[in-house]
Amino acid sequence: MHARPRRGGAFWALLMGAALLFVGFLALGSWQVQRLAWKLDLIARVDQRLADAPAAPPGPAAWPSLSRAGDEYRRLALRGRFDHGHTSLVQASTALGSGYWVLTPLRSEDGFWLLVNRGFIVAEQRETYDKPEGPQVLEGLLRLSEPGGSLLQKNVPAAGRWYSRDVVAIAAAQGLEGPVAPYFVDAWPAPAGGATQWPHPGLTVLQFSNNHRVYALTWFALAAMVAGAAVYLLRERRRPAIDRDDHPASPS
Repeated sequence: MHARPRRGGAFWALLMGAALLFVGFLALGSWQVQRLAWKLDLIARVDQRLADAPAAPPGPAAWPSLSRAGDEYRRLALRGRFDHGHTSLVQASTALGSGYWVLTPLRSEDGFWLLVNRGFIVAEQRETYDKPEGPQVLEGLLRLSEPGGSLLQKNVPAAGRWYSRDVVAIAAAQGLEGPVAPYFVDAWPAPAGGATQWPHPGLTVLQFSNNHRVYALTWFALAAMVAGAAVYLLRERRRPAIDRDDHPASPS
């Protein structure tokens, strides 16, 4: 007499689990749809900004309103002088291997500092990379600060160990006097020709993988499979009672 309730309890527990899986898969699919919209917007924005002509770097009046959606990856034209004595090396992993980003302050002609990511060097080049003097004219892409460090390692300003391009912390550690832009600039490569330039610029990631549509369809398909399995279980549970109704017992 006690076996049937246990079987019924197990059935409803299984059905509840299926319902939770269904809702979870739907939520994950919906999230991927949102990510797809965000990624398509990002790709469109970056493509548009790369096609625009370079503009002057935003000055102090514009700094409070800077945003990723509105400003990141804008092309900039820079004029000023590098201060190589206050360069910071930031750990980097690129298509060229592991090494460092070379972040050097540039004193702009407008009187404020810009941290310029001049490009990538390998560890062996820490003392031998190029350090141009005098007035500089270059182009680059506006990038917003990366505070704190990487996913696995925190920046250690006191020791000069940097794992992200944290503009505020780097400027403070280097003791830069005067206003410092709250963004950094990824240097754009010079026109082709001549020997390879070190630091090596132009390694900004501008091609973004976009698999969110596939992920969304996968989650929705799993939700549909769970729903189908739940319907099948419900039909199987009802079938014996229906069979009894269709085949009444013969009179004795």
